[in-house]
Amino acid sequence: MKYRSTRANLNYQLDAPTAIIQGLSPEGGLFVPVAFPHPIFDLNKFKNLSYQEMAKKILATFFDDFSNEQLAGIVDQSYDKQWDTQEIVKIVNHADNFYLELFHGPTLAFKDIALQVIPRLINKAINIKQVDSDIIILTATSGDTGGAAMSGFKGQDHTHVIVFYPYGGVSPVQLRQMLALKGNNLTAIAIKGNFDDAQSNVKKIFNNHELVEKLNLNKLQFSSANSMNIGRLIPQIVYYFYSYVQLFKKGNIRSGQKINFSVPTGNFGDILAGYYAKKLGLPINKLICASDQNNVLTDFFKTGTYDRRRKFYLTNSPAMDILVSSNLERLLFDLYDENSNELAKLMNNLNANGKYTVNSTVKEKLDQIFAAGFASEKEVEDEIKRIYDKDRYTIDPHTAVASFVTKQYQKNTHDKTPTIIVSTASPYKFPETVFHALTEKEVKQKGIPAIQELNNYLKEDFQGNVHNLIQNGNYQEQIIEANQMKDTLLNILNL
Repeated sequence: MKYRSTRANLNYQLDAPTAIIQGLSPEGGLFVPVAFPHPIFDLNKFKNLSYQEMAKKILATFFDDFSNEQLAGIVDQSYDKQWDTQEIVKIVNHADNFYLELFHGPTLAFKDIALQVIPRLINKAINIKQVDSDIIILTATSGDTGGAAMSGFKGQDHTHVIVFYPYGGVSPVQLRQMLALKGNNLTAIAIKGNFDDAQSNVKKIFNNHELVEKLNLNKLQFSSANSMNIGRLIPQIVYYFYSYVQLFKKGNIRSGQKINFSVPTGNFGDILAGYYAKKLGLPINKLICASDQNNVLTDFFKTGTYDRRRKFYLTNSPAMDILVSSNLERLLFDLYDENSNELAKLMNNLNANGKYTVNSTVKEKLDQIFAAGFASEKEVEDEIKRIYDKDRYTIDPHTAVASFVTKQYQKNTHDKTPTIIVSTASPYKFPETVFHALTEKEVKQKGIPAIQELNNYLKEDFQGNVHNLIQNGNYQEQIIEANQMKDTLLNILNL
């Protein structure tokens, strides 16, 4: 399978290992398959597969430059004893909806699903292409990607992870996961600004041809670990198929029956994986795009205009505090019938004017597939409390956004379709918000003590990865201006 950029013509094509190593296209576009695959997946046979077996089949569909043996090794190492459950993900039924728990990995967030895979994919891709450069994993994070990327790449040969995150814009637990994780190839730096500032500067660095050439002369090469990298996106498709067949297997739905997925959405990677699952034949009725108070996506799906010129909010669902959703580009490329010129115009308008509007044909396609809504901070806390009171089930703020938006969607549309709410993080990653929602009291101390306080209230046993989180470890933040990111990077690399 070959890959192309969303913004370049078909003359520029790469194989999967090269696209995974490169991360972003030189002109700023994102890699997508030249010909989207149309395998015949038999869901009746899928129900007997483990998560690992299903992952091997789906990854092989997109990454056929890797041998079956190589992919098997990558998957088996990625989904091994670092997970708190052999199932990898769990699906549970509470308060009249299904919750897909994706947070049983080492950093307690859904990012682990792909960020345990991509370091091993990159490592194998380096061998396949016989690359003699070290790979610099340059990533912006709104919280979860940073810790998950550092955990996944820790100790990996020929890679160095450099993460930029917004100062004051991540939770105390997210911050601890990034800064307390020790490794010679790991660096996390705070910038004065928000996630969009970090992400836009990372893109500028990627597209700085003079800098890229300087790296090449020193046998260094950029790559990315966030969802802009196709190697990060594809593994996320697996849990959509896996959760569907689990419902089928348990008798909750009929084979072939359509279901909805409600996805807490920031950078649009998680929900795009659901869209790709639908393109692969998974019976999905609606993908419900759930946003927090930074509701740029809600407005987009309602109006067809994407307008990032608005107030930016730091909310109690920090991983979703984003105004420029990069992966939306891949969706629009698909809906514009893979017209890279039209796509480039939209992205240029976004950069130059802060907004763009899709045509009526594309808007109609969006309406057929997606629904959208958002939740305020108070609505997030109220939803955490509602679910706990109803079923003694505890959800984190991001899951609460999706849960609240689902409740509103079902109330407004009377849609009775079975719905899976994608639960993206453990409540213990955001103990301050969850504790306040449940008790109306502030925690005595933020961070690790707050985890203990929430646990004392819930009176439940710690899982292994939560227990690992509360171990002692000291850290200190390095804080820079956003416009110092390039120079800081050069200093880290001794260039």
